[in-house]
Amino acid sequence: MIIIGAGPGIGLAVARRFAREGLPVALVARTERTMPGARSFVADSTDEDALRTALDAAAAEFGTPDVLVYNAAIIQPDAPGELPARAQLDAWAVNVVGALTAASHVAPAMAARGRGTILITGGMPEPNPRYVSLSLGKAGVRTLVALLDAQYGAAGVHVASVTVAGPVAPGTAFDPDDIAEHYWSLHTQERPWSLEVVHDGRERGLIGGRG
Repeated sequence: MIIIGAGPGIGLAVARRFAREGLPVALVARTERTMPGARSFVADSTDEDALRTALDAAAAEFGTPDVLVYNAAIIQPDAPGELPARAQLDAWAVNVVGALTAASHVAPAMAARGRGTILITGGMPEPNPRYVSLSLGKAGVRTLVALLDAQYGAAGVHVASVTVAGPVAPGTAFDPDDIAEHYWSLHTQERPWSLEVVHDGRERGLIGGRG
């Protein structure tokens, strides 16, 4: 598997969950990450050339990935009109465009093989005027999942998002290890596939579903 945005919360928890199942893991982050049994590649998700190079390097070493996880995001409070346009564009580049770049780079090879999973970390199940850039970005993620499913789903590529509806912290209802279970469940899910799982801190909920 390849995980982009391999930070110390959800990113590494998901990496550890898949590694327990015996999958080779490639970590892509802005700085080098360490995890037993994993390979680290350095790339910023907004640097298209660097991101594509990292994905190609991981594929050259391990082959076409079974799973791509996009977990990069800019999480910041901002009210309507509070951020300048440049900052909004920067947030959109991380939250949505990086996911589009990564997914469109690996999905054709997955489709040609007839199987693969692309999972994107979502959030903000309801728009919040205190988090404008994040609300816009996660709405974009939901739309991107639908677009990728329409393009590649029939060829055997399962695209979905894991919507995390609260602040992630170990030992809480939003423990990253608990959230990581959703990623594994989606990867191993049989058709009809879910396009979104919501982790609301109480129980798992499945939204959408399409084979």
